[in-house]
Amino acid sequence: MIHRQHLLLDGPAGKIEVYVEPHEAATGIALIAHPHPLFGGTADNKVVTTLAKAFRELGCATLRPSFRGVGGSEGEHDHGNAETEDLLAVHAHARQRFGAALPVYLAGFSFGAHVVARLAQRLVEVGDPARRLVLVGTAAGFIEGLRQYETAAVPAETIVIHGAQDETVPLPNVLAWAETLDLPITVIAGADHFFHRRLHLIRDIIHRQWH
Repeated sequence: MIHRQHLLLDGPAGKIEVYVEPHEAATGIALIAHPHPLFGGTADNKVVTTLAKAFRELGCATLRPSFRGVGGSEGEHDHGNAETEDLLAVHAHARQRFGAALPVYLAGFSFGAHVVARLAQRLVEVGDPARRLVLVGTAAGFIEGLRQYETAAVPAETIVIHGAQDETVPLPNVLAWAETLDLPITVIAGADHFFHRRLHLIRDIIHRQWH
């Protein structure tokens, strides 16, 4: 049985709501970011909870923060800039609670993947790089009705998963971003942006590519 904890952490703009699922014998820490808060994205999004389940199966304690303006998180949406600082605060809490020795893994879906890529760069700058990233439905390039996403570079061992029929972030956007990084992408045939009826494939891909 999963004992989910609901926390309100102090962040740069007030409280940050975080759902934590500890692991009895954690071998890692996974921080997982949700999709765009202005378009209904929450920490309970099905792709996000699928990612959390995959990481628990890999032995990780998981943390799913709510972005600014979602749930109990205070502050206003800032297009990924201030949100990166908020995730740094969540990362600091995770380090304090679960220890400095455990590897940290980052995962994100859609807008959350964009923010996680930014966070990964910040963690390199502060000398505590993430061990690995998992990005799903990554916001990259021009997205109609939103904006231009200049998604950060990520390490070559990053697991990138995208739906072939993604109607929100067209696959060519992500291919163009990945091409400059020599970054492989796993494309799920027939999958839309939210991976309806294909969520189980996300877990399968992570497990197959993990080691």
